[in-house]
Amino acid sequence: MTDTHLSRRRLLAGAATATVAATVPAASAAASPATPLGTEVTLRWLGNNSWEITGGGTVILIDPWLTRFHTGTYTPEGAPPDVRIVSDPARIDPYISTAKHILVTHGHYDHLPDVPHIARRTGATVMGSETHLNLLRALGAPGDQMSLVRGGEYFQFDGYTIQVFRSTHSTQGGKLVFPGTRPASVPKKPRVIADLVEGDTLAYLITIGDVKIMNFGSSNFISREIEGLRPDVLLVQPGGGSTHDYVPRMFAALGEPRYVIPTHWDDFDEPLTAPAVDWGGLETLRASVAKASPRSSFVVVDHLERFTPR
Repeated sequence: MTDTHLSRRRLLAGAATATVAATVPAASAAASPATPLGTEVTLRWLGNNSWEITGGGTVILIDPWLTRFHTGTYTPEGAPPDVRIVSDPARIDPYISTAKHILVTHGHYDHLPDVPHIARRTGATVMGSETHLNLLRALGAPGDQMSLVRGGEYFQFDGYTIQVFRSTHSTQGGKLVFPGTRPASVPKKPRVIADLVEGDTLAYLITIGDVKIMNFGSSNFISREIEGLRPDVLLVQPGGGSTHDYVPRMFAALGEPRYVIPTHWDDFDEPLTAPAVDWGGLETLRASVAKASPRSSFVVVDHLERFTPR
């Protein structure tokens, strides 16, 4: 496995970031594929599982959550369920001004709260489950921009496609944090993080030209849903301690991507404008990927950095 770490300059809020292309040794089979990718696509990491994907004349956001209100999630005590939900445009708007689609993987507090503001600001279509969309409407998202998906959808747009897959969330000792659904009707406005329930987890495969990008919302998946997808770029989370053979099974199903980029590895109580602080799972993931997919390039992207697969 080839390992590329993109170190970043310290940035003030609103500062522009440079685009960094992968630079890996020519001897690596995965890093120097026989057929180079022919479409220019750029991924920018906005912390946690928040990604901006640009290419083919479109901008796609995944789980955009930039407010990063303090939760204590990665402390020994964990996040208290009564932490108040906050969405702060001053922390969002310097980084996001346009988007065509917003893809929601699940309903938890570190994925959902900023989507309503971003949807209103950009006019983007929001894809999510019935629960996700009901929670978003309760938080003030525009109802006419909501697109209900269940897994199995395959959308064709001008120059790109979006596929939706049923997935599942990781657990802690076999128990799901903040489980539940909100079907049928819009609930009361969520006030605290326990009000934002998982509500079914989804995975997405975005294909722009000849570049295929896969994202999971958590450190779990359904093998039969993703068998043979063969993405070029895999955004994969550390963790999965309660998921049987988490990394080996994932790569057995997907194949060996050209690039594996860790996501959701930062302590999101730390600021987005500073280098990411590993909550403790990054090195274990690196080692697991090296064993399961040795020809993949493991690329660590820091906060606000951009990566262009070649």
